[in-house]
Amino acid sequence: MMIYTRGGDKGKTSLLDGTRVPKNSARVDSYGTIDELNSTLGFAKNFLEDPKMREKIHIVQRELFAVAAELADPSGREFSSKLTEEHITRFEGWIDEYVAKLSPATKFIVPGSNKESGILHIARTVCRRAERLIISLDEHEPVNPLLIKYINRLSDVLYILARTVEERQELVTEYSDHPMQ
Repeated sequence: MMIYTRGGDKGKTSLLDGTRVPKNSARVDSYGTIDELNSTLGFAKNFLEDPKMREKIHIVQRELFAVAAELADPSGREFSSKLTEEHITRFEGWIDEYVAKLSPATKFIVPGSNKESGILHIARTVCRRAERLIISLDEHEPVNPLLIKYINRLSDVLYILARTVEERQELVTEYSDHPMQ
């Protein structure tokens, strides 16, 4: 298998349907950030002590390939059926499962009290960036609304996992209600 094709040497890349687009297009930026998120989650897995959290992250990583593929296909034909409401419901179940064990967050939380939570917070912010880029893409080219919902809920999952790690290790650092005070 050849890794280099020289096809992108002039700043263009091919989408799944063969269309050539600039590498900085909204579509490429969106699926490229999903790739970055997937890599960040892979890194995070190496720090997580909880095997259930590692498994959840691995499940998400596998699903992110379908998310990226759908974003790389301007027609959305081939991959739009990969995400379902069940994925969203599953995320909400995960969130509810962990939130039930957490104390209420009443103040601003400083991200990253340790390596585990730090990398989860980085993944959360990459996920939020991906969401913003996908929404920007959606302003010009329709994006599956379920995909946007999936990424939005995933960032909530990552936030809750980070909080869970911090609270389990009693490392939560909080600001006051107003961070400038």
